[in-house]
Order: sequence, then structure tokens, then C-alpha cells
Amino acid sequence: MLVALTGVLVLVVFAAGLVVLRPGPVAAWLGDDAGSRPTPVVDPPDAPPGPVLGSLDGTAPVPNEAGLTTAIGKLVTDNDLGGRASVVVRDVVTGNVLYANKGDVPTVPASTMKLVTAAAVLATRGPAHRIPTRVVAGPDPGEVILVGGGDPTLGVNSKTFYPGAARLDKLAAATKKALGGTAPTKVYYDSSLFSGPVYEPGWDSDIPTGGFGGPSTALTVDGARTTPKQLDNGYSERFSKPDEAAAKAFAKALGVGGNPAPAPKGSVPQGPSAAPTSPAGSIDPGTELARVESPPMVRLVEYMLVDSDNVVAEAMARQVALAKGKPASYAGARAAMTEVVGELGLPADGLVLADGSGLSRTDRLTPDLQTALLALAASGRRPELTEMFAGLPVAQWTGTLDERFGEATDRKAAAGVVRAKTGTLTGNHAMAGVVTTVDGRLLAFSILTDGVTASSDTTRSALDRIAATLARCGCR
Repeated sequence: MLVALTGVLVLVVFAAGLVVLRPGPVAAWLGDDAGSRPTPVVDPPDAPPGPVLGSLDGTAPVPNEAGLTTAIGKLVTDNDLGGRASVVVRDVVTGNVLYANKGDVPTVPASTMKLVTAAAVLATRGPAHRIPTRVVAGPDPGEVILVGGGDPTLGVNSKTFYPGAARLDKLAAATKKALGGTAPTKVYYDSSLFSGPVYEPGWDSDIPTGGFGGPSTALTVDGARTTPKQLDNGYSERFSKPDEAAAKAFAKALGVGGNPAPAPKGSVPQGPSAAPTSPAGSIDPGTELARVESPPMVRLVEYMLVDSDNVVAEAMARQVALAKGKPASYAGARAAMTEVVGELGLPADGLVLADGSGLSRTDRLTPDLQTALLALAASGRRPELTEMFAGLPVAQWTGTLDERFGEATDRKAAAGVVRAKTGTLTGNHAMAGVVTTVDGRLLAFSILTDGVTASSDTTRSALDRIAATLARCGCR
């Protein structure tokens, strides 16, 4: 039995006896064989959320092609969608395609690319994985090196952008304790885990200054934001050198003056390092002094999907690359994610992955792939993938769907029963997710458009209309 996606906080999927909840403090996920390394500074976990979803009748009637064609056929070919809309509607229970219009045509997915990124990182890293930010001893006594592990949610202090993020002030306190009687004198920083360009070449020229993306670096705070606050439209000014900014914030928390410098080559050992001998004894260069760790991967995926966070998406793509033993670069990430798509058995014809966020106009995928991925995630065959649903925005409730479905009839039909990722680039608009029909059947859908000339508001309304029609239509 499947459970309807009508709630906000929890997704529960019953398939082959499987029950999976929204990201939370699941003991089996959060265990850590830390060995002798310093104990990470981690905030207390949230209390487990309670189920808030109603039951879905697994025997609910299945829409058929004729009914779907009658209901959404004209909407799909609406000029407001540019006349080149690629659409697939798939039954989640059986996995069968119920409706397709150019469903196998590779199209620019915009931010719906994040569905692939979410699945890839959950499949490779697992829901429990946490990303460390470490401090190791520098070349001389009192010198320390801040080592970025690729956590995009790292905060400076209690005023973090991301709830539950690891914090530099706590890392600084743990570092001082590890140094014992040795006063910190200089801060170096190392962000070499990520390689290659910090912006993907296929991005529009305004991305670096547009406030919705930022440089991809292994060391950053608050998603490279210059302040943990953002405007109502989601705009956030970003640092051009996030690693340097993070190091300055750490030095301030540590009470060290002067400007931090990049770590000397070879000064950061690869892999776990030995613990300090004793507070009173000497500390060898490269010894790990302290660490903090990000929230579990399930939370990071949620942050990425709910508000379509591009910086988090690129960090997640690099985690896939690291998990597959490839360079943590755009090239390494796209090779790794393409490999994972194949391992998941998804239809990959025409697939081109340039980045993890969908900002690149060279990205290409099909609605066939997206709906197959959503059906797989909901099936319970890969339980770690089910966690991606917790991050999908809910119509008229959360994230990028909070203020969508503006027309009264669409709003009434879609509110609470459409859970989807949206995507927008100039000329390209998209929506992909799941919807519960009026009869209680769970469907996966993907709508990718190209060559759109209508306004963004007009096009979004056209997409909303299709999703709302699927919700209110038995389509039989």
C-alpha cells in the first residue's frame, strides 16, 4: 500500500513491507565508527516527526491513455509552452507509462535536474553520510589549517542559513581545547578537495552575480552567501572566494589576526590522521585537532530540493564524484552521476549531464528518465531514494510551490497533493514530481519545455494547469 503525498513533513511509502520516514535522527543511520579521531561537534538531533499522511488505496483506478489525452492533450500543446513540450505520466505502482508526448526527447531540464542529483548522492553516499570540516595542525606550533570537506551548509555561528548546520565557532572552540596551552597564531585554509573551474562553462553569464548560484568550492559558509539572510525572492549575494571568506570567519572565531593564507602544499595529510599526543605535549604537523560535521545527507538533499539551492546541488554532485573515486570537479561529477544513472537501471538515451544544479543549458534528459526515477524512488526497491520525496515542494505549502497554482480551481485541486520540483531558465520551464489523483492513484509526471517565448508567469500557470488537471481527473 502506498501513502498519499498530502502532508508537508513526512513521506511514508509502504511497498513490500517498507516504511521510510522524512529525514530524522534514525539511529542506524547516524552511527559513526570514529576510531581515534577527535569527536565531531554536532548539535542535538531534532525529535522524530510524527506521520501526517493519509492512506492511499493501492487498488485505486488507474487512468488510461485516452482519458489522459482528453484531459491534458490540448494543455500539453498549448502555445504558452512553446509548442515543444515533452511530457510523460507514469503510474507509480506498476511503473507503466500512461501518457507520453515526446517523452523520449532529450530536453533542457533546468532545475528539475536536481532530482537526478538527489538520487545519485543518496544512492552513493547513503542517507546517513555527514560531510566533515576539519582543522589540522600547521607547519609550526600554533599554526592551524582549516580543511574543507565540501559541506555547503557550514555556518559561522548560531545565525546560520541552514538549520542544524555545523558551525565554525564550535570548531574554533574545539581547536583551542586541542591545542592546550599553545596559543593559535596563524590560520591557513585548504579547499583543494574540489578541482577544476568554480563555475560550469555552460552557465549563463549572469549566474556569478545573479544571486541564485555561487562558486563551487570545498570550503564555504552559508552556501557562499555574504550574509545568512536573503531577500523574499530568494536572492542572496555570494562571495567570489568563499574559501577565503570562510577562513577569515574561522580566524576571527579563533582570535587570530591577519589574513589567512592557502595551506602550504603537502601540509594536509590524506585520510584520517593521528590524534594529538596530549594537551601539554608537542603536536605533529598534519595532526587532526578538531572537526564538525554536516547534517545527514538526507537533510542536505532536502535543503537542495525545497528551495532549489544551486550551491548545495553542485556540492552534492561532487559528493557523488568522490564516492565513485573520481575528481570532485564538474567533469568528475557528470561522469560519476551518469554512471549512477546506469546502475539504477534508468533509461539514459540522450542523457547529457553538465552539472548538478541544472543551470547549464547543455544539460539534457528526458521525461521518461525522470518519471522512471520517481517511480523507482517510490517503489521501495531502493529505500534510500525514497528520502528525496521529503524535499520535494508541496503545492500551496512549501518551497518553490508555495505560491504556485494561483488560479482558484487549480489551487483547490493541487494543494497538498502535488509534490514536485520546478525548473526555470530563459526559454525553458519544467515541472516533475508526483500527484495523487482524485481517485487516490499516485502518478509520476514530468513536463519539460523548450523554446518558450511567453512570460514566466504565463508559462508557469500553463504547467500548473497540467498538474492540477492530473490531480482532479480520474482520466478513465
